[in-house]
Amino acid sequence: MSLHKTESHNTTLPDVVRLGGHDLERLDTRAPAQRPLRVLQATARYFPFTGGVETHVYEVARRLAERGMDVTVLSTDPTGKLPTNEQQDGVNVVRVRAWPNKEDLYMAPGLYDVIVNGGWDVVHCQGIHTLAAPLIMYAAWKAKIPFVVTFHTGGHSSPLRHAIRGIQWQILRPLLARADRLIGVSRFEADLFRTRLHLPGKKFRVIPNGSNLPRPEQPLPASGEEDTLIVSVGRLERYKGHQRVIAALPHLLEQRPDARLRIIGSGPYEDALRTQVQQLGLTDRVEIGAIASTDRGAMASAVSRASLAVLLSDYEAHPIAVMEALSLGVPMLVADTSGLSEIAEQGLATAIPLNSTPIQIAQAINEQLQNPAALHSLELPTWDACVSKLSAVYNAVARRSACVS
Repeated sequence: MSLHKTESHNTTLPDVVRLGGHDLERLDTRAPAQRPLRVLQATARYFPFTGGVETHVYEVARRLAERGMDVTVLSTDPTGKLPTNEQQDGVNVVRVRAWPNKEDLYMAPGLYDVIVNGGWDVVHCQGIHTLAAPLIMYAAWKAKIPFVVTFHTGGHSSPLRHAIRGIQWQILRPLLARADRLIGVSRFEADLFRTRLHLPGKKFRVIPNGSNLPRPEQPLPASGEEDTLIVSVGRLERYKGHQRVIAALPHLLEQRPDARLRIIGSGPYEDALRTQVQQLGLTDRVEIGAIASTDRGAMASAVSRASLAVLLSDYEAHPIAVMEALSLGVPMLVADTSGLSEIAEQGLATAIPLNSTPIQIAQAINEQLQNPAALHSLELPTWDACVSKLSAVYNAVARRSACVS
């Protein structure tokens, strides 16, 4: 792989090199102790795509850059329409082509060259649920670059994909065992992988997602100016459980005729959700639509107007949507499963059984609206705390790698 200087119109960097078809900052060959740490955040999807992992990487990458690290986000583009190189908030963003463009497998051979030849001090594999993850880990191991993995596990709408998830994790075990650190976004997630894959506990760290959205851009309406708003935030997938809230709404309207539901997200289950709304005669009571992933102010404004946020998902490790709603003082009702149970155990949300009937869900929502949880004294995780812990991990594994070298 040859390196040669080139001009780029997609980056403001003054001095770049061409690497695997991508413009990257010219490598600084000084030891890590004498220059900013070069950290690669490698993930299957990044903004403008929406989702929990995308938000996590966005929030931590820009904060790491603000703290003086040389941060690059490496991701994929199944559309072939996004910039291959750009700068966002002090972060270099590099995208490689992924296939197939209508599936979520994210097969992207171009990841390998960027990782192996980039001169990184640490590679952080963000998410293990696609074909990008084993390639990211293998490339880092092959190049003898210390690497860290955050699992970011979630559910899946495909029964087959859900059924083979345990097998998928077992296949990844040899690579996970070579990671310098394994990070769970919740105690539930860390314990799950430690026990299921029999990996040494010393490799694990628990670093929760942050919770802070910006303050709403517009003032909240005065009491009585709006109906009772309930929000359900998350990608429009069956496993996210939006359909459960829709099914409960007719029963809730019997008790609260002013209730409205806003589902915030995008995804392949949108048509099914809209069909359900029409069949139940709820078109004037339900709004479905996405908010741009980068428009954090608009998200804050939308969620802060709610009297209650609901997430009745089949599986979540540590959902950012829950943390963000709580940070705005909006009470949460969640399904009693996976990492959502842990959040409820911490007193941050109220949990109900996943198999609750529409009538039971409506009753639980109404009870929360009548007696909302007091949130003013809660101590929530922040993105700054998350970044401080990640920085400590990166510096530790980079120092150990330098000593071994």
